[in-house]
Amino acid sequence: MKNIPSVILHILCWFIVILIILSTFYNKFNYFPVDGFFYYRLVLNIAIFYLNYSFLVPKLLLNKKIGMYAFVSFAFIGLFIFVYQNMLPSIPIMSDFNNQQQLVDLVNGPNDLEIKNAFLANFIQGIVIFLLFAISLSFKLSIEWYKNEKIKNLIKTQKINAELSFLKSQLNPHFLFNTLNSIYSLANKKSDDTTEAIITLSELMRYMIYETNKEFVTLQNEIDYLKNFISLQNLRLKESSGVRFNVRGKLDYNIEPLLLISFIENAFKFGTDYTGKTNINIEIKVEDDFLSLKVSNYISLKEKSNLDSGIGIENIKNRLNILYPNTHTLNIEESDKLFKVELLLKLKK
Repeated sequence: MKNIPSVILHILCWFIVILIILSTFYNKFNYFPVDGFFYYRLVLNIAIFYLNYSFLVPKLLLNKKIGMYAFVSFAFIGLFIFVYQNMLPSIPIMSDFNNQQQLVDLVNGPNDLEIKNAFLANFIQGIVIFLLFAISLSFKLSIEWYKNEKIKNLIKTQKINAELSFLKSQLNPHFLFNTLNSIYSLANKKSDDTTEAIITLSELMRYMIYETNKEFVTLQNEIDYLKNFISLQNLRLKESSGVRFNVRGKLDYNIEPLLLISFIENAFKFGTDYTGKTNINIEIKVEDDFLSLKVSNYISLKEKSNLDSGIGIENIKNRLNILYPNTHTLNIEESDKLFKVELLLKLKK
């Protein structure tokens, strides 16, 4: 229905309406109308509908000229009632006609039955005109409401996409800055792991450049990205045995790119205890269309005062609120020595 032109829909609707009118007439009088005035009335009724639908409502009512719209509408209604009463013969209302000749006689010359029906016919025609104005008004307002809702949703979507693009643009330089610091630390120590770190960084950058522009990535690719990140971080640690990373469950789902990295990055940034020993635990479990992420780490004494200064956690909160407004829960707990994150979100196939 979305791809059908509105003109075709209007023609189809009027075809159905006319078919119903002719069928009703035939069932009442056992023949189809042959009087030209019947069809003049039908055409005039359609013209009344589109006068209000295409001109009066858009030009006056939708431009907030309510008083002018009411005045002009009643003026046209009065004019059309006058035309029907004085220029077009009344259509018979009563059903006590046995054949077509009686109806032809009725139209050709006035008689008691025509006079008896004239008032009723004109009264009903007046009601029909009011209904035509009311129906055309309802249709036009409904269509305008639907258009406005589509525009609002489009604007909302564009706004969300703009916000997500902004948040990603914040995340990428933030991540790159921290990673380059790690590689610099290795190079400064003349570590043999520097070359491996650069190769791992190139894999991370390839993913960020070519994959993260998509609306969704596979969960498997996102997990591989996290593994590469963790491997890179382990290279700069004197003792990486305190880093535990565990993934369980089927990964045949889709997820928004770079959705989990901020929690992992945050753990490595602050994840040493008071003696300098690293202690980071990362657990990802996928079960029944839900992903559970648990990250816990010690808080470094020297970094504790800067724990809330980074953009990573606030960034991911904003993205989660946009992408999973009613399908995620995020709990963050902080004590003197431990920082814990628990995220649960519903995945998409």
